[in-house]
Amino acid sequence: MKRKKWLSILIFMLVISMALSGCGFGSKKTETNDNGKEKAGEEKSTDTKQVLNVTATAEIPTMDSTKAHDAVAFTVLNNVNEGLFRQDQNNKPILAMAENHEQSEDGLVHTFKIRDAKWSNGDPVTANDFEYAWKRVLKEAGAYNYMFVTVGVKNAQAIIDGKMDVDQLGVKAVDEKTLEVTLENPNPLLETLLTFGTFLPQNQKFVEEMGDQYALEADKLLSNGPFKLAEWKHEQSWKYVKNPEYWDANTVKLDEINVYVVKDDATGLNLYESKKIDRVTLTAESVDNYKDDKEFKTTTQAGIGFLRFNLNHPVLGNENIRKAVNLAIDKQGLTDIALNNGAVPLYGIVPGEYYFSPDNKDFRELNGDLLKGSLDEAKKYWEKGLKETGVKEVKVSINLADTDSSKKMAEFIQSQLETNLPGFKLEIKAVPFEQRLEIEKSIKYDISLSTWGPDYSDPMTYLDMWITGSSSNREDYSRKDYDALVEKARLETDLSKRYEMLLQLEKMLIDEDAAIAPLYQTGQAILIHNNVKDLIEHPSGADFSYKWTYLE
Repeated sequence: MKRKKWLSILIFMLVISMALSGCGFGSKKTETNDNGKEKAGEEKSTDTKQVLNVTATAEIPTMDSTKAHDAVAFTVLNNVNEGLFRQDQNNKPILAMAENHEQSEDGLVHTFKIRDAKWSNGDPVTANDFEYAWKRVLKEAGAYNYMFVTVGVKNAQAIIDGKMDVDQLGVKAVDEKTLEVTLENPNPLLETLLTFGTFLPQNQKFVEEMGDQYALEADKLLSNGPFKLAEWKHEQSWKYVKNPEYWDANTVKLDEINVYVVKDDATGLNLYESKKIDRVTLTAESVDNYKDDKEFKTTTQAGIGFLRFNLNHPVLGNENIRKAVNLAIDKQGLTDIALNNGAVPLYGIVPGEYYFSPDNKDFRELNGDLLKGSLDEAKKYWEKGLKETGVKEVKVSINLADTDSSKKMAEFIQSQLETNLPGFKLEIKAVPFEQRLEIEKSIKYDISLSTWGPDYSDPMTYLDMWITGSSSNREDYSRKDYDALVEKARLETDLSKRYEMLLQLEKMLIDEDAAIAPLYQTGQAILIHNNVKDLIEHPSGADFSYKWTYLE
């Protein structure tokens, strides 16, 4: 959304331009197009300065992996740290800090040998670094502590419930280079799950020396991954540099990555066209102007956008009101007009074309379109909900990040609801991304425009976040039979039976309870310079891996 005051735009652009011109922009172009594919046997050029320049729409909320809870933080952590496994160029789990993985015959005890690797201060990476960090997640009630239950680490649920001490978690450093992990039940997704940022190691001595200053600045954290965080100017930018201590440093081609926080889409596009950044995400207004450009790309992704409801609200706590909101929004119009970037309407919580049953059928096609109906149906639910709650009009606000795309979506939703539901008034409250998350976590909102990127490649990543008490369940949804079915699905080893349970969970959440309002499956329209190669974008977990990226 363009700023209202042109003077503000000019001043803002001038400041940004001056700031960026002094930051040493030095790279040229990006990923592959029709002419950009590497030829067989062609050596990667090392003549080009290996400096990549990109943007982010938000500040890093935290660099403490035990507290991280968003895509921005997990992407940075994925590039400066490394766990037992990491995602490869094909999004498959590969051995990383672990050089070997063995399991017992019953699939419960997993032994990992930690390779000879160093932290950026020269300390060796040890098995204790994993035991310490994992237990710290549970000790501090980290946002993703439920991932230990998803993995099935022994005693994780009992520890979260306060029935056991954190020292009883099923993870143990047998010796300096041997980590033993014990599960409650066999888990075929174990290696995939362990690529997630919550399972990163931490150097205990360093963390304790830093105390409450740990991970607050670039010099207050250590790296054991491909890059180090050399600079972190809060709310402005951060810089990665190649980590010479990384065990696989020879694979890393980039010397430096500069990331600039740019919330204004016009500014980002201007920086791209002047070749000061190598990749830019396009807004709906810009897509039509660049869709024929050879550097233009669009994709439909595995992320989702949806509305959260504060279920404690006297009106929004009503199921019929929520169903009315679901049906009153033209999702096709939202994706075509407000987004226009490859996003598609979503009538469920699990997106299409990413997750398939054991007999290779798409999850979305199997469950069909949930809670999809006409405007007349929306009005019937609305009238019924108003009668049940005893009100004649509803005045609520919507919490959202202060990005142009979020504001445009909110304005579209506002228009739809106020037009289609008589008596509905929606106030837009745009705040910085990190603040939007904090408002959600404290459930101090009416409606929140939210997004979710999958943590791992399985439908459960969209479904188990709604169990009672989950840190991702930021609306107080609670249903005992839902919780029980999630637990049953976690333990089910018959994959066909498990898939039927996952389908049923989605129907309970959306069709029966209308707990949230699914809006769209995310898309992305970008411009990326042709000389950037192997910039790996993952559908789940961290957004990007720069380990294999280089400039041609």
